[in-house]
Amino acid sequence: MAQNLSLHGIHVPLVTPFTRAGDIATDALEALAHEVLDEGATGIVALGTTGEPATLDEAERDLVTDVCARVCRERGAVLTVGAGASGTRAAEAALGRLARWPEARAALVAVPSFVRPAAAGVLAHFARLAEVSPVPLVVYHVPYRTGQPLDAAALRALGELPGVAGLKYAGGGIDEDTVALLGGLPDGCAVLAGDDVYLSPLLALGAAGGILASAHLATARYAELAAAWRAGDVPRARTLGHGLARLSAAVFAEPNPAVVKGVLHARGRIPTPAVRLPLLPAGEAAVSAALERLAEL
Repeated sequence: MAQNLSLHGIHVPLVTPFTRAGDIATDALEALAHEVLDEGATGIVALGTTGEPATLDEAERDLVTDVCARVCRERGAVLTVGAGASGTRAAEAALGRLARWPEARAALVAVPSFVRPAAAGVLAHFARLAEVSPVPLVVYHVPYRTGQPLDAAALRALGELPGVAGLKYAGGGIDEDTVALLGGLPDGCAVLAGDDVYLSPLLALGAAGGILASAHLATARYAELAAAWRAGDVPRARTLGHGLARLSAAVFAEPNPAVVKGVLHARGRIPTPAVRLPLLPAGEAAVSAALERLAEL
């Protein structure tokens, strides 16, 4: 069983920047990691969906993890690594590899996609993974990607598993189950917002932070928003929350991480805006709109 971990604050799921030759731009990746930590991020996520892990081969995934682990070791920051698979045995193997990186503090593991097990099967899947994982699990609930909706009771049962430190909640909105979940969380289980545009209301309801692609672009403001809700500064939190929601909506106008990469490139932070097929680079209009929302902050 993995050790305990207290999750909070803003975690940035780093993009994987590419060179003009199509290789991983490791210097740019390392610089991004330092930049978001400088601006107040609690931690970074390697190989989250935003990092395009499905388009990377094993050596590239290891390279990304190596870079992120080195930065987190130097900075004393929380490193979470995306892992898992739709099959339990394959997910076990993916988690087992994380023992190579002692800097890894948690694994971000999505609910099994496509196979759509019953809620009891999802629970059994994560119970097994929690037993064998070298690090605590963050269960990624994202039904519009996995095709597997789970109600508050099912999510609460996942959060009660020993070895599960939290839930990345990306339910696609705020509904009765969202309120019920945040109104009755198990001890030791944190909810991190996963839908960027809903970060502020989720923090108001009791989320501990977020794992947010948009936070590449205004890390300090996202950290300030989390701190404002934590301190009970409602007027400041509301103002920040509305502005950041507008930015997040612009960032997700095209499939993630195309717009994030377009803005990072426009601001000179990565060498190209390239994404790998089947994704396509963001259009000029979408990048311009996101830059305008960013300037308004």
